[in-house]
Amino acid sequence: MTICAATSPDAAQAQAKPQPATPAAQKAAPAGDMGAPGAWVAALGQQVQRIERDTPGQLGVYIKRLDTGEVFAHQADRPWYLASSAKLPIAIAVLQSVEQGRLRMDQELALQESDKVDGSGGVVWQENGTRHDVKDLLRRMLMESDNTAANMLMRSAGPDAIAQRARTLLGAGAGRITDFSAVRYGVYSEFSPQARQLTHTDLVRIAGAPMGPRRVQALARALDVPQAQLQVKTMDEAYARFYRSGDNTATLVAYGGLLESLVRGKLVNAEHQQLLYKDLKFDTYDAYRLEAGLPRTVRFIHKTGTQHQRACHMGVIDPQDGGQRAIVVATCAEGLDEQKQAGRAFEALGRAITQTAIKARG
Repeated sequence: MTICAATSPDAAQAQAKPQPATPAAQKAAPAGDMGAPGAWVAALGQQVQRIERDTPGQLGVYIKRLDTGEVFAHQADRPWYLASSAKLPIAIAVLQSVEQGRLRMDQELALQESDKVDGSGGVVWQENGTRHDVKDLLRRMLMESDNTAANMLMRSAGPDAIAQRARTLLGAGAGRITDFSAVRYGVYSEFSPQARQLTHTDLVRIAGAPMGPRRVQALARALDVPQAQLQVKTMDEAYARFYRSGDNTATLVAYGGLLESLVRGKLVNAEHQQLLYKDLKFDTYDAYRLEAGLPRTVRFIHKTGTQHQRACHMGVIDPQDGGQRAIVVATCAEGLDEQKQAGRAFEALGRAITQTAIKARG
């Protein structure tokens, strides 16, 4: 367990490295008393220990109160696979390109076959040549988590340029940020190098098979290779190998710093900041993952990420007013069912944040 209490961004960054909690820290304040400095940090630490004990795999957590600078961090300085939570730094990189005059919000992009990939959202099912402007694609990428919309945006200003800018936003130690087709090719090429030659239509068709043995069978059919000749036998093994590449990873400390910079107005102009807030569901309540454990009285901008045995939920509680009373939250889990088990763990963490950081803030 890691417990950190810091009063400046630099101190928070330094103290977010794993440090064992002392017995004294665990008993910093009586149960329910969050008024003493750092008391919520110790109380949250106890709850995170319980959540992790009750959850398979591993859990990482980074929480920062921007009004005091106090930080709670648990496994927050190691890399975590971001899945679709990588779409927020991609969105910021796109908006920065707009502000630099390289793109326009009303600029229309035509859907290409090479953009198409399975996942959430409906753009993948549209006809080639269908046009969307940048603003609409940002909404689809963030609000609907549309992978094909994300690919179109990365292509819009040059995939390498957007990917490098997104990686820079995530700080030192971040992995290479790729488009979402590259993820599928990376996983499937663990079975056979021939997977790099699959068409985008093949990717979508393969994903129509349920995860597990039937998807392996679908991949073998698409490759026209006997299943016995595949280099790995299961999706679990292929994803485990792919994750070791380090692509699309960042520390929770770094992602939390990105969120803090966003709400403090350091990354995009005020108009684009408000656009992001809307697309990050500032005005809606989903009762999903972290948000299911938070009070309905708070505002919450957030982005989730989900992939095989990996899940993340990143966001900011009450980001309005320049983040004066905001609470930054970045959490990821691995080695578990990415839907039900991750959902229960994140909801429990949301309740723990409500009972500690939010209660202490008042």
